[in-house]
Amino acid sequence: MPMLRAALSLVPALVLAGCAAAGPADRPAAANRAATPEISVATLADVTRILSSDEYEGRAPTTAGEEKTVTLLADHFAKAGLKPGNNGSWFQNVPLVETTAAPTALSVTGGKAPLSLAFRTDMVANSYRVQPSVSVKDSDIVFVGYGINAPERGWNDYAGLDVKGKTVVILVNDPDWQNEGLEGPFGGRAMTYYGRWTYKYEEAARQGAAAAFIVHDTAPAAYGWNVVQSSWTGAQYNMDAANNHMDQSSVIGWLTNDAAQRLFAAAGQDLAQLTVAAKQPGFKAVPFGLKASVSLTQKIKRQASRNVIGILPGTTRPDEYVIYTAHWDHLGRCEADASGDDICNGALDNATGTAALVALAEAYQKAGAPERSVIFLAVTAEESGLLGSRYYGENPVYPLNKTVGGVNMDGLNVTGTSRDFVVIGPGKSELEDYLKRETDARGLVLKNEPTPEAGYYYRSDHFSLAKFGVPMLYGEGGEDLVEGGVAAGRAASEDYRTNRYHQPSDEFDPNWKWDGAVRDLEIYYAIGRALADSDAWPNWREGDEFRAIRDRSRTGR
Repeated sequence: MPMLRAALSLVPALVLAGCAAAGPADRPAAANRAATPEISVATLADVTRILSSDEYEGRAPTTAGEEKTVTLLADHFAKAGLKPGNNGSWFQNVPLVETTAAPTALSVTGGKAPLSLAFRTDMVANSYRVQPSVSVKDSDIVFVGYGINAPERGWNDYAGLDVKGKTVVILVNDPDWQNEGLEGPFGGRAMTYYGRWTYKYEEAARQGAAAAFIVHDTAPAAYGWNVVQSSWTGAQYNMDAANNHMDQSSVIGWLTNDAAQRLFAAAGQDLAQLTVAAKQPGFKAVPFGLKASVSLTQKIKRQASRNVIGILPGTTRPDEYVIYTAHWDHLGRCEADASGDDICNGALDNATGTAALVALAEAYQKAGAPERSVIFLAVTAEESGLLGSRYYGENPVYPLNKTVGGVNMDGLNVTGTSRDFVVIGPGKSELEDYLKRETDARGLVLKNEPTPEAGYYYRSDHFSLAKFGVPMLYGEGGEDLVEGGVAAGRAASEDYRTNRYHQPSDEFDPNWKWDGAVRDLEIYYAIGRALADSDAWPNWREGDEFRAIRDRSRTGR
């Protein structure tokens, strides 16, 4: 899932502070900018247009669209002068299992009257378990607040509770997501991994829950129900596993806010009141006295997808690496719109970022190889939970303790040049020193992400490398456009978030303005080149969650 410039429209940005450059990052920015080769707009536009055409069918993993995509990328990487990045191959196989579920309605009994919640309109349901049919019958329903078990933070929504075989209902995000600042048990407005839907299902499974449903709410989720519908229906992908994921809950899914209100009312409870209660330390889970039943049949297909890897070998330290990442996949065929269009083309998300890999590879080739090697990694199955990047992190082609750092690209700025640049996950790593040098040199205002409650640092492929200790930068041009100012930038962002994100309408537009994307790519190039032409090893800031992992890996522990 991309960071989305759209989300930047929700609240005003905060000015980033405390990012003084140090060490090799203090090389003159003007010299780096002068040395930056021209970023090809033709490459950006052509590759984006082709990848997001109907011919590529939305680039779903393991489809004909994937075959076209990875072939095109390998061809472009070769023409840009890269070498095959996986022991003579352009590809790294990623073993996936594809399941396509057909759920029944969610039936709720035990209240004054039976309640039936319809698939798609009231709820979505799937299963991580790889089996032809899955069912939950007469399972006791329990509201477990935010579904968090964090002993290091003194918080356990499952304390004293046995949910084995039961259906848990969970709120999205963290308990303190509505705080104005960044103070609170879970970092205030800044979402932690405990707020991510992936964590909530993982914890429910660890607790033995038979089913887990998250209550959707647009603000804390950072996207509307239409995104849930398009993302959670049709083919779903997971890593293939010897145990067929039988250690997971039988059924996982989402409830609309309206459906959740009806469910809570059937139990004699009020969703709003219990939401307030769940934000308090010591919250106790609430049994509903209701029973849930739901079943689904699944079509199953096992097939490897592919990451695409190209490398520009370094001249003097080829066994040290700088990495650029972007995901090539999208949703494939999805929920049809009013016109009957059922191809989610994923032009912005993330054909643009994939095209950026090609354009940057061309730029490096024009400038000549740097001292360190540079990896260009196009990963699969990001939309299914960062699976391709996760597989690379767990099975790296190049040692992660020899990977200096990198930049992830998930949606380029195609609305025009901005006066600002937004960093996601501010204050995390020393790569921000490099970023600040480049933005200062261009007269840009560097800003914190304005919606830290959305948890974007944990929602794209850089996270898969960060959690193994590799410093990764994630950011993009902001909303204060040179032409039209903040009003125009926010209008464009809101239009995308409401009308195109994860919808068939995310299509290539020949009228896109590429100057903002080019400016941002010049920044990404300058940062990567500075890393690749130095002997520096930027680290995570003291106290960051990934610092200890990096320190251990760099010392061989």
